[in-house]
Amino acid sequence: MANTSDIRNGMCIDYNNDIYVIVEFQHVKPGKGNAFVRTKLKSMTTGRTNENTWVAGHTLNEVRVERRKFQYLYKDEAGFNFMNTETFDQISVSDKMIENGEFLKEGMEIEIIFHAEKDLPLTAELPQHVYLTVTYTEPGFKGNTATNAMKNATLETGAVIKVPLFIEEGELLKIDTRTGEYLERAK
Repeated sequence: MANTSDIRNGMCIDYNNDIYVIVEFQHVKPGKGNAFVRTKLKSMTTGRTNENTWVAGHTLNEVRVERRKFQYLYKDEAGFNFMNTETFDQISVSDKMIENGEFLKEGMEIEIIFHAEKDLPLTAELPQHVYLTVTYTEPGFKGNTATNAMKNATLETGAVIKVPLFIEEGELLKIDTRTGEYLERAK
């Protein structure tokens, strides 16, 4: 059990029969009235965010979570399949548990967050940046470079992103997995 003074970013709590991670929080002490804590919560099961306010001193059910490294193997009708890099056990994770799963490449290592007591996978986190090769893109035209023009590029995983006109097929790109944006060419 924890109370509102123990709240920190990344803390997982059991609230309304779901597990939430605290994304943001703010302790507020108005000039008149009781202090309270304003929080922004993200559901570990659905990915939805909502805001909640608690009176200072309110007790919360903290959930212990574990991060484990897994290697991506393949995708089938059951979802994404991973292998534990230490025990070689395999698990399947549904599509809704992985945000931006289109950037997963075979052999890539990710972290899966588990509920410690129930040994239940809650969500999977991709690395912040991945390096992927462009498999198809239209050629850029000379003269279009005066503006910040972008074109579509298909990556080796099948994901389609916007890239600058000078990017060509076969180039290795650094991609931000949180936003799906092109960052730079790999060096």
